[in-house]
Formats: sequence, structure tokens, C-alpha cells
Amino acid sequence: MSRLAGIRVLIVEDEPVVAMCLEDMLMALGCSVIGPAGRLAEGLALARDAQADAAVLDINLAGERSDTIAAALRARGIPFVFASGYGNAPAGFEEGVPLLGKPYREADLAAALERVLA
Repeated sequence: MSRLAGIRVLIVEDEPVVAMCLEDMLMALGCSVIGPAGRLAEGLALARDAQADAAVLDINLAGERSDTIAAALRARGIPFVFASGYGNAPAGFEEGVPLLGKPYREADLAAALERVLA
């Protein structure tokens, strides 16, 4: 059994295939999935209201950046991981927030979540 079993993870990802793959990985790790949210407004609403233990955020959501979602999660004390094909975390989030480079493997995801939940 994974150390992540039972963790509730919010997915914010605008690419449906990537979101489905991420959901499959999280479920294989024993996590419960919240979302996925594919747009900024939907992700922000879930970040403000959902009972998540952690989140995985795509940085670019159909041309909008997920910085405000990250800020809402940070304000609630919910740890998160960025996932992106870009090389850098958004300004203001470079420290302490893992960046998963796409494509990533389940082991990379698990390691990043374990890091932020430690």
C-alpha cells in the first residue's frame, strides 16, 4: 500500500488526456481525486472550497496561469505540486514547490507529493 493511500488530491489540468492519466496514477497510489478542473475559475473554486490534502496544478490552463489557484491553496495551507512542460515554477513559488516536468511517471508524482506532505 502506498504511503499516499487515502490522500485527497485536487487535479487542475486543462488537457483531458493528461488529466485522465494523472487521475489513474493517483488512484493507483490509493489517493482520492478531486476534480479534475480544466479551467482557472473551476480550479480556483475548488482550491477555495474543496477538502483537499494536496493538489497537482498545471501552470498554463488554456492560456491562463494557475498562480491564483496556487495562492489560494497556500492561504489554506494545502500543499501543491506544479506540473508543466515549461521549465520553471511561477514567480513567487520557486521555493518549496516541486515542479513535475511533463511527461512524468507515477514514481515522480509520488515522490513530489510525499515531499510536500512531509
